[in-house]
Amino acid sequence: MSRVKRLVHSYGKFIAIPWRDDAAAAQRVVFCVYNEKEELALRAKVDEFELATKEAGHEWALFDLTDTFAIWLSGQRYAKKYFAQPHLLHTLLPKYLDFLKQEFSRFVQTKGQDENAVVALMGVGSLFGLLKVKNVVDQ
Repeated sequence: MSRVKRLVHSYGKFIAIPWRDDAAAAQRVVFCVYNEKEELALRAKVDEFELATKEAGHEWALFDLTDTFAIWLSGQRYAKKYFAQPHLLHTLLPKYLDFLKQEFSRFVQTKGQDENAVVALMGVGSLFGLLKVKNVVDQ
């Protein structure tokens, strides 16, 4: 069994455990950690995570962060300047986090997810060097 397949299996067993109603939001966060060399294999099997989630009686919604930085930066007034001088980006990154919060809120509202749903974040590796994953999850 491949490592990705084992990860899907472990996730399926974990997500099937009944959820406590009194758990805080931070206690409901699950990270599936994998080797970066297996990114493509994991992306190809993301539907298996959805299947495991639905078999456990939860709804599923997938929010992909992969292209969000490019989408956000290309919409900035001085985008060409930032592409030419990326060292200036650090002053603008808090606005990127605000953008992610707005996009995620819009996504959840559009999907109509409730407290029994799994909202998966994919593409968190694209945040490397820009934002900390912990800060994004906390928001």
